[in-house]
Amino acid sequence: MSYSFQTNVTSLVAQQNLRVNSDFQSRTITRLTSGYRINSSGDDAAGLAVANKFRSDVTELQQGVRNANDGVSILQIVDGGLNNISNILDRLKTLATQSASDTFSGNRATLNTEFSGLLAEIDRQAANIGLSTGTTGGRFNVSLDVYIGGGDTQAHAKVTIDLSGNSNKVDSAGLGVSADAVDTKAHALTALTHITTAISNMGLVQGAVGTGENELSYAVQLAQSQISSFSSAQSSIRDADVATEAANLTKAQILEQSSVAALAQANAAPQALLKLLQ
Repeated sequence: MSYSFQTNVTSLVAQQNLRVNSDFQSRTITRLTSGYRINSSGDDAAGLAVANKFRSDVTELQQGVRNANDGVSILQIVDGGLNNISNILDRLKTLATQSASDTFSGNRATLNTEFSGLLAEIDRQAANIGLSTGTTGGRFNVSLDVYIGGGDTQAHAKVTIDLSGNSNKVDSAGLGVSADAVDTKAHALTALTHITTAISNMGLVQGAVGTGENELSYAVQLAQSQISSFSSAQSSIRDADVATEAANLTKAQILEQSSVAALAQANAAPQALLKLLQ
């Protein structure tokens, strides 16, 4: 090894090591203050891409859970209305049974007035819960898609609740009782047949709504499980290990201090060559 005033190789090496150690300390401090192991693409490009995918999936699923809960709320409102209409059908059957008996001694016109009023109330309530006819009254008389996410395809990422078709309309026409009356015994007997069928059909609609509520509840459970799993996977890639980084910070501080001390010694080394000229 030669000695020269012009180039202090030892100092250059010490400067390079000081830069490396300073960068190491800076990265460690950044990780500890941000809480993330990956703070820029250069930290881990491949890991960042995977972590971003998990983060995107979590965001989608969180909104999907809200969508599903909104769907459950809507179906519960519909279910409450169906239960009320079912109670009205029970009352209609009671009135028809009274009028169908030869032992009834009251005024059938009075029974028929109440009967007609209850049919109108069924129509009103059916429109309110969206299982009637028309754009507004039949707004839920469709196939409802509730997008939740988390599936390998869009088809697997949603829950479909089919309330479409005339069979799921619960107004008086949809139930087949709109033309019934109890003003005579014969009409009452016909009404009884129709009401019995309507009650059976109402049970099918209630079953479809209840099934939809259960499907959405199970979908929420799966989505919440996926959120936990994806969040854990993202954390293992993106988040900083505080214990490790704290140890690295101590190491970086010691290395930087030793680099500064060594650089001072390296810079002073050429002065020793002056003794050769004395």
